[in-house]
Amino acid sequence: MNSESDNSQHLSATRMDSLGLHDSLMQALNGLGYDRCTPIQAQTLPIALKGKDVAGQAQTGTGKTAAFLLATFNHLLTRAPDEQRKPTQPRALILAPTRELAVQIHKDAEALGASTGLKLGLAFGGTDYEKQRKTLEDGVDILIGTPGRIIDYFKQKVFDLRAIEVAVLDEADRMFDLGFIKDIRFLLRRMPHPDKRMNMLFSATLSFRVMELAYEHMNDPQLVEIEPDKVTADRVRQTLYHVANDDKIPLLIGLLGKHKPARGLIFVNTKRMGDKLAAMLRGNDWQTAILSGDVPQKKRLRLLREFQEGTLPLLVATDVAARGLHIPDVSYVFNFDLPQDPEDYVHRIGRTARAGAEGDAVSLCCETYVYSLPEIEEYIGHRLPTEAPDESLMVRDLKPPYYDPREERVHHGKPRKDGGGGRRRGGGGGGRSRQGRGNG
Repeated sequence: MNSESDNSQHLSATRMDSLGLHDSLMQALNGLGYDRCTPIQAQTLPIALKGKDVAGQAQTGTGKTAAFLLATFNHLLTRAPDEQRKPTQPRALILAPTRELAVQIHKDAEALGASTGLKLGLAFGGTDYEKQRKTLEDGVDILIGTPGRIIDYFKQKVFDLRAIEVAVLDEADRMFDLGFIKDIRFLLRRMPHPDKRMNMLFSATLSFRVMELAYEHMNDPQLVEIEPDKVTADRVRQTLYHVANDDKIPLLIGLLGKHKPARGLIFVNTKRMGDKLAAMLRGNDWQTAILSGDVPQKKRLRLLREFQEGTLPLLVATDVAARGLHIPDVSYVFNFDLPQDPEDYVHRIGRTARAGAEGDAVSLCCETYVYSLPEIEEYIGHRLPTEAPDESLMVRDLKPPYYDPREERVHHGKPRKDGGGGRRRGGGGGGRSRQGRGNG
């Protein structure tokens, strides 16, 4: 379950026990130590618990997952299912844009719904095809997943959507970004009419396209806006360094040595750069791994688990990790590449300073991506504090990068003395090492 209520300053005055939640949900909340609502929960739950539709603007880390899960569970627990309903007809469908977010929602649902007796199903691409199919064939009450895999099973008639009582769209703006909207509409049109079900939509931005989707497929939703997406976290200390391309890796390694983050996310714009950077960090004794879109699903989930547990202190990531992931206690976010989309800057730095905590976001502004800076500053409404990179921060005596392409597990530490089948390529030279093949 998310740690969104770990900081009392991040909570509202609304108590969970004032909402009239089902006893089994209160039992779970008490066991998890959650007694007060976050602002998004305080504003959306009173609406949703009456069975009314909600369109909420909220970013990850604000408590929205618990908000729609509590509303979904309570709705199903306080209403008897249709007597004609078959086991292969889920009562609720929760759609997420990424596999990682679907897994996180399912994990939170298991914690909140432990005493409800409701069956959960999880469907996402990349792994466990037959296992997931068997779960759905056996019957679930709440189906959580990504659009592609859910449509796959739906078209095979593993289940149908005629008994849906609750529909939830999480990260709706990301659904558009990833091209899922046709899939979303396909599924929504195969459910009962919007006025025959409860609908909840959450998005970091309630843009025109998101609201069009809401009004088309929801029943007069009430809008709840917690904080505009352009407003970056007050507790994030933001710093920008103007740096030459060839000095980025020496500066980053110097900054890592200075700050020694216990848990740091390093964002790059392309997989090619991610592979290069991760190899350089490993070669220079920093435990790290690369998280990008083509990392196999099982490995991706394992890396996220190790990062969340703290056994993997650094994660190099493309924007696949910028949204929808609950990773507690990220102390530093490094924009090794300045993002080309200003919204991505907000989502990236939002990985730190969550749940009322503090955090640091450090951006390296190079010749390649400097042109993105004016749009980012216009979007967030202020100039980024700039510091000159002191030469003392530059690590010039870099060791060669370490590549280990044949090892199944990502190599987190120093190269083994026997080489371990890995290969070293190129030299340090301020990050000028030759890069192996990779897709951008």
